[in-house]
Amino acid sequence: MVMAVASGDLLGEKASAMRASLERSQTITDDVVSILGSFDHRLSALETAMRPTQIRTHSIRKAHENIDRTLKTAEAILVHFDQYYQAEAKIIKGPHEDVKSYLEAIDQLRRNIRFFNNKKGFKNDDGIAIRANNLIAEAISKLEEEFERLLLSYSKPVEPERLFSSLPNTMRPSSASPGHDDDSSSKNHSSYIHSEPHKNNADTVVYTPPVLIPPRILPLLNNLTEQMVQAGHQQQLLKIYRDTRSKVLEESLQKLGVEKLNKDDVQKLQWEVLEAKIGNWIHFMRIAVKLLFAAERKVCDQIFEGFDSLSDQCFAEVTTNSISMLLSFGEAIAKSKRSPEKLFVLLDMYEILQEIHSEIEILFKGRACSKIREAVLGLTKQLARTAQETFGDFEEAVEKDATKTAVTDGTVHPLTSYVINYVKFLFDYRSTLNQLFQGIEGESDSSQLASVTMRILQALQTNLDGKSKQYRDPALTHLFLMNNIHYIVRSVRRSEAKDLMGDDWIQRHRKIVQQHANQYKRNAWAKILQSLSIQGLISSSGGGSTAGGDGGSSGASRAVVKERFKAFNTMFEELHQKQSQWTVPDTELRESLILAVAEVLLPAYRSFVKRFGPLVENVKSSQRYIKYSAEDLERILGEFFEGKNMNDSKR
Repeated sequence: MVMAVASGDLLGEKASAMRASLERSQTITDDVVSILGSFDHRLSALETAMRPTQIRTHSIRKAHENIDRTLKTAEAILVHFDQYYQAEAKIIKGPHEDVKSYLEAIDQLRRNIRFFNNKKGFKNDDGIAIRANNLIAEAISKLEEEFERLLLSYSKPVEPERLFSSLPNTMRPSSASPGHDDDSSSKNHSSYIHSEPHKNNADTVVYTPPVLIPPRILPLLNNLTEQMVQAGHQQQLLKIYRDTRSKVLEESLQKLGVEKLNKDDVQKLQWEVLEAKIGNWIHFMRIAVKLLFAAERKVCDQIFEGFDSLSDQCFAEVTTNSISMLLSFGEAIAKSKRSPEKLFVLLDMYEILQEIHSEIEILFKGRACSKIREAVLGLTKQLARTAQETFGDFEEAVEKDATKTAVTDGTVHPLTSYVINYVKFLFDYRSTLNQLFQGIEGESDSSQLASVTMRILQALQTNLDGKSKQYRDPALTHLFLMNNIHYIVRSVRRSEAKDLMGDDWIQRHRKIVQQHANQYKRNAWAKILQSLSIQGLISSSGGGSTAGGDGGSSGASRAVVKERFKAFNTMFEELHQKQSQWTVPDTELRESLILAVAEVLLPAYRSFVKRFGPLVENVKSSQRYIKYSAEDLERILGEFFEGKNMNDSKR
């Protein structure tokens, strides 16, 4: 109990001590607050006292800043005025002496105008702005004149010799210029027109377009272009460029020999002259596209660098007349009257357009050149159609050929050699023809070409059958057909047509040749072989006395034997005289035909002489009957089919 009381007293004492301590802390806090309040009062009084001084200081500083800005603005204005007057002096002087400095002056003047326009104190209707804009207009006008002057100064027609020197070595003309239509030139060029090896290596052939305008001038013209475009003078620029460059380009083509011909002009030309002009046109197209137009495109792109649509438009307008001049001749040929000899030149023309197709697509890019691309493509299609139609006309012409050319010796008819040469030439254009036949009747290209070739050869055989009926002698009829079909088969076997036509076609037609050879032997030699037969020589009794009392062990009539020998001699001499004038032009065929005749005739003659010769050997003038030995006949047979004329045969 005593412990509890003591503990309570202790806690009371501690509580009293804590209360006294808190009272002292509060007193201290109140004192601090009082002191701080007095500081705040003093600071407020100090701030009130300094405010007028701060306001005056701020105003002075602001005034100094405004003065500095005004001085800097005035200085900038004075600089721009100075630059303006310097630019004005250069522009008034003109661009002739220093174009680069003139262009810099225009740029400076534009910067001055932008500067003044951005200043509130200067408006567009102020004198300085009006004067500056007028000066810009005057400067651009002088730029147009300078652009035209420079372009005219450096735009000259390209001489043909320069163009020829830009061609690959293998394609440069040796002596005659393509512009001449003399015979030698046309022959040389026609051999050049179609060259399969050249076509195969077309991708590796390098053309070097000539330099039309010196490279140092092009950047200057480009700078002038930029200024004029910036001033909105695209149309004036286009007109100057078109009028200057198009005329030069046309003159270059005219110097080369290009001429604008229409359908009526073409129809009046002799074939030899027309063929030469077509050869030249092919050469001109290659030169124009790969050299002239390529060089013009390069110039155009450099002058109008940065303005692609304007470059395309200028190039299109510069080349339009030249393209039209070139295409007009091609269109005239495509529309002119069709004839078989034109097929190859049509294919040549089609080939050159195919060859330059990629260049046309690259050079004449963009919407502005679309009409030119379409015109070239249109001519390509037109030439293809005309070639296809001419091909069909040729097949029909071969079958219906009604020429009365007499081949009296049974040799190869001119029509046959013409058609075969035609077919051989066609195979020189095999890849081109395959392009023409693409998609026809759903067949492959090679199958279509084989089918067309077979139809042409079948038409030829049909015509030859008709021509063979002109001969009165059936033997000559078959000799004629044998010669011609053999020529066809041999030509096919020795050409590219062999693989296309196939072995079956060749074997089938070789059998036809053999059939006509057999028919020739039958018709030419059956009668003379009949004179060597024993039929009619021996009596029905098989022996006994001969007519007239002269008998022999053979039981044959001497008189009949004499007649047989005489008949043989007469017929053989007639055959020799006639058939030595006939011709088998192929040596191998001729020898095999003579051998085939000899294999039948000589054994029969030897047998006849051996059996019936004794009946006439001892009679007067026996040589009248047995005029020839077997060796004589063999030698004389060697003279057959040599195509001798009548006088040679008589001698």
